[in-house]
Amino acid sequence: MTLDHATYCDEILRESAELRSQLAGADLSAPVPTCPEWTLRDLAVHVGGAQRWATEIVRTQATEPFPPQQVPGAAGPDGDDPAALDAWLAEGAENCAKVLREAGTDVPVWSWAGPTTSAFWARRMTHETMVHRADAAGAVGAAFTVPAEVAADAIDEWLDVLTFARAFRTSDATLGEAGKTLHLHATDVPDAEWFIVLGDEGFTWSRAHEKATVALRGPLTDVLRVFYRRLPTDTPAVEIIGDAGVLEGWLAKASF
Repeated sequence: MTLDHATYCDEILRESAELRSQLAGADLSAPVPTCPEWTLRDLAVHVGGAQRWATEIVRTQATEPFPPQQVPGAAGPDGDDPAALDAWLAEGAENCAKVLREAGTDVPVWSWAGPTTSAFWARRMTHETMVHRADAAGAVGAAFTVPAEVAADAIDEWLDVLTFARAFRTSDATLGEAGKTLHLHATDVPDAEWFIVLGDEGFTWSRAHEKATVALRGPLTDVLRVFYRRLPTDTPAVEIIGDAGVLEGWLAKASF
């Protein structure tokens, strides 16, 4: 499921506002359990820096690799003032959405996935912001909700990202035994199901209801977070049916 361009731009703003609300009043030096090397401030700077990077790529219509360190202001505001960080995050999200809206979907630009268009960055920044909002929510104990169409598209996009990333893996490690299959099944959203087939060189996937070696079932938002490794597999809200080792093996190795 691919959302329309305007929706992605709206979601960049909405997700960023949600992230800022989770950071408001929090101890920004606190660790982020799902990103062990980061504090909450590190996470915020990563999100704001990524949005600025995407903004510059699209604004300049870059068609060659664009080093993130060349992006003005991407390292975050000086000092530790929470208000300055909040304003910096708001500015970055607003500029990102504005530049993407003005560009539309078809401006040719560079990405780490190869030549693409501005539409790639609208989708990528939506889900980059969303998944790190999940990190922040876990760190501060906040509730985490996502519109169903956004959550479903996030799983689609993650599978697309992994398909690309696996083509450039630096080891012979696989995501599991060839022929094993995984089924993701959201129990609260119609047709939100995915079927993944492991192969010798990678995997294939489709939106389908199929019997699999292992199934991960539960509310869509919880399935999303488990699949993104933002919740453990023993989360009470989800159910694992079949060979749990196949899912655990996938999650241990499925990284960008």
